[in-house]
Order: sequence, then structure tokens, then C-alpha cells
Amino acid sequence: MITGFYTPTEGSVFFNGNEITGLPPYKVCETGIARTFQNIRLFTNETVLQNVMIGCHVRQKSKWWMAPFLIPSMIREEKEIREKSMKLLESVALAQHADELSSSLPYGAQRRLEIARALATEPSFLLLDEPAAGMNPLETVELMAFIRRIRDEFNLTILLIEHDMKVVMGICEYIWVLDYGKLIAEGDPEAIQSNPRVIEAYLGEEYAKNA
Repeated sequence: MITGFYTPTEGSVFFNGNEITGLPPYKVCETGIARTFQNIRLFTNETVLQNVMIGCHVRQKSKWWMAPFLIPSMIREEKEIREKSMKLLESVALAQHADELSSSLPYGAQRRLEIARALATEPSFLLLDEPAAGMNPLETVELMAFIRRIRDEFNLTILLIEHDMKVVMGICEYIWVLDYGKLIAEGDPEAIQSNPRVIEAYLGEEYAKNA
């Protein structure tokens, strides 16, 4: 609902003091909100570079109808978008794969590419929907370090939706815990790990002992 894929049946959504309830996803993106998906959604027939450039076009000043006319300002802006996209790929360690199809990347690299495309929209608020889903332990550790780095590098507020408790505890500064759609606890990682309701619903006694 925050990103406009579903319209709430009641209540309102505000971001930076402005109501965004019911806005289409592209309009929500223009406000500074970006997201990734649990199931990676890349343009698989496009190159790695093109996937990031598509994200940049959210901030493009030139209009789509200018493309056939080769207007100098649009050509210049497209060059800037390409340069910006390459810098983002360097930031996520994918620059060497720029001209490869996105579908050829390993799973972990595809996840980083999807995040790079989201960063290309210049968000201040980034929603990550189960980014560790389908990853092996090594990929998960690398992802955690990556998320912490982009949070600091791009000065982002990140909302992480995740069921892997090690990822949650290793990244998040403040946590809300839902059980069957109801809020059962909130607080910093230390408070959450010792919360009896959270231990019962998610962590288990063994996790609590080793935390």
C-alpha cells in the first residue's frame, strides 16, 4: 500500500508530510520512495546497465516524445544517465557485467542489481522485501554488509521486511514484530531478542540462548 501497488480500503498514507494514498507506483516513486521485491523483478532481456538506466529515467527531465528528434538536451541527459548508471554499478560491484544480460547474473548479483536500479531513482526511503530470500549463508552475510553500506553511503532510511532473524538483528536499528498481522513487539534488537512473545512466535528458546 505504501508504494501504490494496492489501495487501502481505509486510512491514509503520508510521506514527508504529504498524503500519497492511492497514488500510482510511478508517482509514489517520484516522491522519493523505492522498493525491491521478494521475487526479483529485472528486465531479463535487457543488459545490466540498461536495467539501472531504466531506474534513472524517473528523474529524467526530457520527455519520451523527444527521442525520435535527437534533441541535443536529451542526448546530453542520456549520456549523464549512462554515466550515473555506471557509477551505481561500480558501487554495487557489477560494473564489469554492464553489457551482459541481467538474466546471466548469479542470484546474489541479481539482487544487488535490483537494489541498484532502486537507488537510481534517488530515493530517501527504500523498502526491501525479503532481500535474503533464496540466498545461501555466504550470500546472506555479503548482503547484510552491502545493505549496511548503501544505507550509510546514500543516507537512506530502509524499511526491511524479512523472516531471517539473523539478517534482521544484524541490520536493523529498530524493529516491529508482527504475528498474524498484529503488532506484538517493537524496540531495538536487544529488546526484541529478549521479548517472550517474540521468542515464542519466531525465535525459539535456542536462538534466545545463543543471542
